Amino acid sequence: MPKYSCYDNRELSWLKFNHRVLEEANDERVPLCEQLSFLSIFQSNLDEFYMVRVGSLFDLPPDTKENKTYMTSKEQLSAIFKESRILLHEKDMIYSKLCKDLKKHGVEIVDFHSISEAEANFLERYFKAEIEPLLSPQIVGKKQPFPFLQNKAIYAVVLLEKKGSEKLGIVPCTSTVIPELIPLPGNTHRFILSEELILHFMPDVFSHHTIKSKTLIRIIRSADIDTEEDKMGEEEDYRKAMEKLIRKRSRLQPVKMEFSRLMDPAVISRLCEYLNLDESQVFHSEAPLKLSFIFKVRDMLRHNKSLFFKRRVPQKPADIDMRSSVMKQIEEKDRLLSFPYESIKPFLKLLREASTNPEVVSIKMTLYRVATNSKVVEALIEAAENGKDVVVLVELRARFDEENNIEWSRRLEDAGCRIIYGLDKMKVHSKLCLITKKKEGEISYITQIGTGNYNEKTSEIYTDFSIMTANDEIGQEANRVFNALCLGQTVTETKHLLVAPNCLQNKLLDMMDMEIEKAKEGKPAYIGIKVNSLTDKKLIKKLIEASSFGVKTEMIIRGISCLVAGIPGETENITIRSIVGRFLEHHRVYIFGTGENEKVYISSADFMTRNTLKRVEIGIPVMDKGIRNRITDMFRLMMQDNVKARIQQPDGTYRHAIAYGKEINAQEQLYEDAYANSVKE
Repeated sequence: MPKYSCYDNRELSWLKFNHRVLEEANDERVPLCEQLSFLSIFQSNLDEFYMVRVGSLFDLPPDTKENKTYMTSKEQLSAIFKESRILLHEKDMIYSKLCKDLKKHGVEIVDFHSISEAEANFLERYFKAEIEPLLSPQIVGKKQPFPFLQNKAIYAVVLLEKKGSEKLGIVPCTSTVIPELIPLPGNTHRFILSEELILHFMPDVFSHHTIKSKTLIRIIRSADIDTEEDKMGEEEDYRKAMEKLIRKRSRLQPVKMEFSRLMDPAVISRLCEYLNLDESQVFHSEAPLKLSFIFKVRDMLRHNKSLFFKRRVPQKPADIDMRSSVMKQIEEKDRLLSFPYESIKPFLKLLREASTNPEVVSIKMTLYRVATNSKVVEALIEAAENGKDVVVLVELRARFDEENNIEWSRRLEDAGCRIIYGLDKMKVHSKLCLITKKKEGEISYITQIGTGNYNEKTSEIYTDFSIMTANDEIGQEANRVFNALCLGQTVTETKHLLVAPNCLQNKLLDMMDMEIEKAKEGKPAYIGIKVNSLTDKKLIKKLIEASSFGVKTEMIIRGISCLVAGIPGETENITIRSIVGRFLEHHRVYIFGTGENEKVYISSADFMTRNTLKRVEIGIPVMDKGIRNRITDMFRLMMQDNVKARIQQPDGTYRHAIAYGKEINAQEQLYEDAYANSVKE
């Protein structure tokens, strides 16, 4: 057996994850419209990867080495570009196949090679009347310099010839007033993409030139803005400074260009020169450069339920009575919500109750990402208007949600809430809500800690846990966390909660050491971890050490894993699997020990150094035995998944789990259980 490394590169591991997403687009067991969605998700994932990760690699000196595989930033970029070409070629083939399947259901995306003369005449009239008046063509020259190209927008580029000289012509194709799909006449669902229509009529747009070649291009710009406060003016309002940085992001350096038609290499070289790109950053795509139109196609086929996943609705939790006070039920015993299988409504009702309950004196909450029309924020505003002391930490540096959070911070502030923006050089990623009550001089708390954001929309498509407890010691520790945040500090010690940056990684290492000691003594030793990503080298080294002493370790890691499992003598006692299915696996669970000695935590923190040491994250021990059993039962079910699970191999690749008997799709089974157990009113 060849010798493999225990470590994988972070960026290449992420590309493997996105390949698993692409596999869902090619899985015939997935309904057709859902396959299309996975194809679109693959592309948007890759766009964000280039904007964030590739952008940050370009900011590093080329000989900078990462700390696991010791690849330099230059070597990583080269490997990323090579792997991207393979993935994009596979995407093109899958798109072509899905288009053939769509045609069987009456929807067709056409080009000028597959339409009738009558349809061509209609499109010419449509272009002249509806599109050409809206276009802004430009010829690049001394008096018209190369234009600024918007991130992710599509442009038609043509090589023009006139009187023996050649120039580039550029026409923006992305517009809010031009529909993405242009319907052909008749009752059938036949469409042409607007950018293809524009490209076809470039000879009419540049009628005084000869067009030698033409293509569509789309660029991706870096989004790696520096949000550190020390780069901002000392007297500058933080919220205004963030608004400036967001505007700056739209103009950062391009990191990738895609084009749809093969052109003269000299033209590609010229575009690269204008955009300051190396030709290794340029990719040819046979599929459309933008796939957002897929969601319009899905809407056309809504009548055919067989093309979609079975409809699922988050259920009322079995142990929460929505006709009674949620606050009182939490005071009786801890309560668990499991999203998306159970509804977020009990938590929303808790907030509404707290906003009007005369015993409630304050509500403190961290907000990282919230829904566009957030009922959570509405409840906080109502509480402030009712005279409660409402303190909200709004993290303005939540990537790509900065503008949304800036607006919510204004609305909360206008309603009388106290707003804080987190800590210097450290994002607050924790999901923490603390309700403080005072009755007859006695202080009591209700604490909610979750693995996911306070977002009603994502609670229906992300898998997450939310624990609500009236435990006084938990409430006191949560209050200390908030007090520290209000002072711009972090807690340095805790008894129960795991709180990064000072009291999470070290406590995890201690619990792993305890399992190692058990294994040394010949006692049962176990570690179970469910996270989205694993990159923290200290934790990885400890997991390797635990494996070498025989600690059985089961890990469910949706995305990046810089640890490679199953290597004899090193990680042979570790199993790593990834579940990519209908819902985004998002909850984080840590399990240590077995039987009566078992410890279970849920947390907001992935096993990444940015989470364990560079952010404020929070985890809570699951103290209620019934809830602990529910969570571990769900973990075991996911470990048995043989439909949507892939198992990591010693060479770092992933293979689908093999169903030797009954097929187990954990997500579908958990929804079936939620329906069976739901309270029927």
